[in-house]
Amino acid sequence: MKPTRTQITTQARRYLKVVEWSDEDGVYIGSAPPIIGQCCHGATEAEVLRQLTVIVEEWVEIFLRDGKPLPEPSAGKTYSGKFLVRVSPEVHQKVALKAAARGESLNQFVAETLAEA
Repeated sequence: MKPTRTQITTQARRYLKVVEWSDEDGVYIGSAPPIIGQCCHGATEAEVLRQLTVIVEEWVEIFLRDGKPLPEPSAGKTYSGKFLVRVSPEVHQKVALKAAARGESLNQFVAETLAEA
């Protein structure tokens, strides 16, 4: 079944479009997880966003036309701020000692380290 333009754009809006600068490539790069990874690039954020919007709509159209379920939407998703990370006991010890040396809790140290990454 051929989806309508309205169906395509409505569904495509449900996916977060990410435009990031790439120091390595010297351009902006666009992706829209979980629909598609890095898929376009350009000199300006606006240019990449325009390309990315078209690409996401094309992928949504393919999913709808083929009767395949769309991936879970990413736009507007909320996060609890909690996640579990499993590491080796050695890494756990090393990070805990670094946090203690800085006078911080392990959670505070890890959160600050992740924020800087």
